[in-house]
Order: sequence, then structure tokens, then C-alpha cells
Amino acid sequence: MPSKRAIQPEDLFNLRFLNGGKLSPDASQVVYSVSQINAQEDKEYLTIYLLDLERGSLKQLTNGLAKDSNPQWSPDGESIAFVSDRAGVQQLYLLPVDGGEARQLTEVERGIGGGFAWSPDGGRIAFSAAPAAEPLDLGKEPYRVDRTVYRFDAIGYLDQTIQDIYVLELASGETRQLTDDRSNNVNPRWSPEGNEILYDATMRADAVRAMTPDLMTVDLGGVRKTILGGWASIEGANFMPDGVRIVFVGRPNDGKPIGSKSDLYALDIATGDIDNRTTGWRIGVGGRLSLDMPIAGLSEWNTAITDDGETAITTVQEGGVNHIYRVALSGTESCQALTEGERAVFPLDLRGDQLLYASTSLNAPPDLHLAEMTGGSHRQLSHLNGDHLSTLDLPCTERLLWESVDGVEVEGWYMKPARGEAPYPTILYIHGGPHAAYGYGFHFDFQMLAGAGYGVLFLNHRASTGYGDGFSTAIKGDWGNLDYQDLMTGVDHALSLGLADAERLGVCGTSGGGNLSCWIVGQTDRFKAAIPQNPVTNWRSFYGTSDIGIYFGVEQMGGHPHEVPEVYDKCSPISYAHNCKTPTLLVQSELDWRCPAEQSEQFYTVLKANGCIVEMLRQPGGSHGASIYGAINLRRAHNDAMLDWFARYVLAEAK
Repeated sequence: MPSKRAIQPEDLFNLRFLNGGKLSPDASQVVYSVSQINAQEDKEYLTIYLLDLERGSLKQLTNGLAKDSNPQWSPDGESIAFVSDRAGVQQLYLLPVDGGEARQLTEVERGIGGGFAWSPDGGRIAFSAAPAAEPLDLGKEPYRVDRTVYRFDAIGYLDQTIQDIYVLELASGETRQLTDDRSNNVNPRWSPEGNEILYDATMRADAVRAMTPDLMTVDLGGVRKTILGGWASIEGANFMPDGVRIVFVGRPNDGKPIGSKSDLYALDIATGDIDNRTTGWRIGVGGRLSLDMPIAGLSEWNTAITDDGETAITTVQEGGVNHIYRVALSGTESCQALTEGERAVFPLDLRGDQLLYASTSLNAPPDLHLAEMTGGSHRQLSHLNGDHLSTLDLPCTERLLWESVDGVEVEGWYMKPARGEAPYPTILYIHGGPHAAYGYGFHFDFQMLAGAGYGVLFLNHRASTGYGDGFSTAIKGDWGNLDYQDLMTGVDHALSLGLADAERLGVCGTSGGGNLSCWIVGQTDRFKAAIPQNPVTNWRSFYGTSDIGIYFGVEQMGGHPHEVPEVYDKCSPISYAHNCKTPTLLVQSELDWRCPAEQSEQFYTVLKANGCIVEMLRQPGGSHGASIYGAINLRRAHNDAMLDWFARYVLAEAK
């Protein structure tokens, strides 16, 4: 039997990633999509498969030479609609389940959005699409803006890219536009009667918090109504079976600090009455772990409701796990876990008693699973990477708990390389958000670093979710204090256990993790190398240039720059950059509107001016998450640069 080998960067191109799945109306079959990279072509394709649950037979429905995604069953179960870019831009297609070629349903000039929905009677499909008008060449043509937020990460300049709701009549092929109001109107869901569509209206022209939706409805005549607006967060909204109430996850704009928990609510459409169904749940509902995989399709979940209207199905992230819960919608509050174990779980579909979900763990990307909610049985339906993973010498991971400087317990993990002996050269990998968390889910960068012989320390510092509001809101107006101390005490703990080598330490992270990486190298010289990616380095300029700066800066710093200038300066890594002696590689996406390129550029310039070793890897065309789901050459360049930089300074400096 051949010996196993350590994971290598090219294994990213051998792995297959689940990107969504749906049960047939009778719950006898599952249709799902899988992405895989063609390394020779530097392209990523998505392929749709059909699994017969009774026979166990698997059939490939599309040819794997396009991005075929988001397959959705027709209400009668006889056909599957999906989105594909096979015609150059994304269009809707219809595929008969019993065989035959896919038929193109739409011919939208600039393509449709990824989300669409069948009407209950199967006669219509609602979808979203950008304006038909040819976009301006912003590199040549002058243009004016009047929006509060006029460009947004991974979307672009909003006046040219916002989407509206359309309805396709399948019998006639006629397409009608139902909205036209300068908002980004997406994620259509039909009412049970099929006479209205619920949708998310984001990117409103006057909105400061542009990404938070108003909940809207539009009827087939184009009459729009605002159902709920002005909240701090709203997600996962869906009609209840009675059609008179809507269930959603969110947080009102109630003055609580950013990072406070979300709850699950039931809203009476006619009266506007809102019932919080999780007031007693300390950690809240929703949330998800930070993962390093191209699996965006798994997180597009609209809260499911059981057929009797008594129970909502949602997610709860608690510490390092992410599980599915059932929440009672009437009577005494009840929140009961449907999944368990050291893993991250994504709900995909609910048909009667059958719950389809995806599950990932530290050493395995997501696979399909099916749960019977009444009996409690679970079974794994797919093994997308079993054969390949069986050839790899995968790392072991140890859970760590320790007290930080103020006595608060912090949770983290240490992934040990499969080869070598402790103490290991160690990379402190910091998550972004900062209101997010690490835990028991697959993270390719961790695996790649472990395969190269590094131990990887990842932890949930102050501001992380899943530990209660006191923990997740602790850094407001005080970035770089308790979060930094949690990270440093975590490193000290790994050293005390004999896991990490004090002379061979590196640090990296993206976004908020990039911010803390930049902060660390301005405070201490204990790390031999740093790789901040798409960081926040200057809160003042972030406030004015980021797509979320105008509200996120205020929420995090406790006021506008003119109100609390000392806080903006105190919390900005740029204020301490002149102290940096750590060789630093900045990785920056050039079309990142979340943490714009000027953030890295400022830090780079200060390091250069003060004689610190510094380089910058630029990612043309990349948005904020380019190293995870961007162009293949950007993902490859990021991974290669990370291994090169740490080998050059963490390993070589110790020799």
C-alpha cells in the first residue's frame, strides 16, 4: 500500500467543493452542484449531479465545462432550473429530469443574479438581474455619484450593477420587470399563494448601512410594500405557510454595540407585530465559522419552516461549532439542536421531515447529509473527496483553553503538522470580521501550512462570536487591547505546552485578521514574519474610502472621526507602523472596496520609510475575498507567496 504524503498547494486543484443542494418535492432525490478547479486552464467549473436516494444511483446532469449552479426543482418534480454561464453571462436554464438537453429560459443582456425562485404553481420563475443598459467605461467616461455608498465590494459601482426583480412566464416566455428604484433588489421568495414576492432591498441610495436589507414585497402588478426596515441586521427571511407572517434572523437598531447577538423573529405582516422567539438564548442565532473554501452557495439560506408552521429551522454558531437548530414559533421558547459534533453544518433544504444539510470538519470539505427530524437518524450521502483525502497524511488538531490577561477564558486550536517533532515552527492565523469565529471546519490555508511543516495556531479572540455579547462586544473603541492580549496569551500558552517554537513564529490574517497582523508587528518583534492581507491600517481613511466605513468605523470606534479623533488614532496600526522590524508581506486586492488598497499602501510606505523589510503582492481585479473565491491565478499566487515568505523568514532565520 503506497505511503501517504503531506498536503501540497496543488491539492487545492484536486479537491471538490459542494456548493448547494435541494431535495425533490417527494424527497426521493437530491440535486446538487460541485465546484472543481482545472489547473491547466486556470478555470473553475461547477457541475450538477442527481442522486437517487432509494436506489443510491448517481447521475451527472451537466458536462462540467461551465459554471452550472443553484439547481432548483420545479414544484411538480419533473424538471430542474439552474443558473449557468455557458452562454457567456449567467442565464436561467431548464433541464428535464427524465433526460434531454437543457433549454435556455432567459436572454438577459448582462446576465441574471444567482438567486431565483419557482412560483408555487410552477408557472413562473422570479429572478434578479442588472439593468440592460450598457455600463459606462469608468476608465474613460466621466461620471457623477450621489449615493451615500456608491461602490461595493464584489459588486462594483452600484448605479451600473444593482439588480431588480423580474418574473418569467414559462408558458409564454415573457419576462416582466417588477422593481426599478435604485436599490439592489435580490433573493426573491414567493408567498404561499403565489401572488407576492418577498425580496431583500439593499444598497439603497441614501443608506449608510448599505448591505443591511429592508424586507420588501412586490405583487405581479409591480406594487411594492416595505415590510421591515431600519434594522441593524436582517437575514434569512421567509414566509410562513399561512402567508400572513414572516420569520427572519436579525437585530434591531436598538443602540446595542456592534457584535451583539441576533435573534429569530416572527413578524405579522398585517399588524407589524414582532415576536422574538429566542430572547433567552445567550449566544443568539445565525452566525457562521470562518472557512477557507469556495463554498459561497452553502450560506445562502432562507429560514425554513415546518409544514405545520410551528417550527423554524436555523443555525447557531457556538464557539467553534456551527449547528442546525429547531426554534418553536409559538408558546414557550424552545431552541433544540438537530445536529451535533465537532463540525460546521449548513442547512440546505427541508421537505416534510427530511432535512438536507452539508457538513465539514477540520480535515474534510463539506459533504451532503440527510436527517430525519422525527426519528433523529442521520446519514452521509456523498463522499466527494474521500479517495483523495485517503492518500494524504492529514494533521491532528488539539483544542486549547486558557485565561487571558483579565481572567476571561479563550478558546483556540493548534493544528500539528503530520511530520516533524514539537516544538514546531508556528503560524498564528487570525480571523477577520472581527465578529466571526474559527472552529471545526475545513480551512485550506491551515492544511497547506501544516503540510509544509508548520503548526497553525488559530483562536477566537475578543470580538469573536459564539461566546456571548460580553465577549463579542468587548473591543468597541478599544481595538488592539484585549483582542491583542488574547492572541499573545494564546501564543504563550502554545509555547508553554511545548507545541510552538518561540524562535520560529509567523503571523497572518485577512481583513480584521490583517488589521491585527499589522497591529502586532507595531507592538512586538517576537514574530519572524508577517503576512497581512487586505488589512485595515488607518481608521480615519477607512471611514471615508471603505464601502462600510461610514457606519462600521462609527460603530467600532464609538463615533465619527471628528468626534473621537484620539480613538481613531489609538486604534490604527498605522500609528505604530514606524516601530515595525518584522519582515512583512502585504497582500492586497486592487478592487477591494471593503479594505481598499490605500490601507496597505500607507502601511507599506511607512515600513519602507523606516527601513523595514516589506513587499506587497498586488491582486489585479481581486475583491476582498480574492484568495478564497477569486480568479485561480490570484488564489495560486497568494498560496505560493505565503509559503515562500514564511520559508524565507520563519524557517531561514532560525537556522
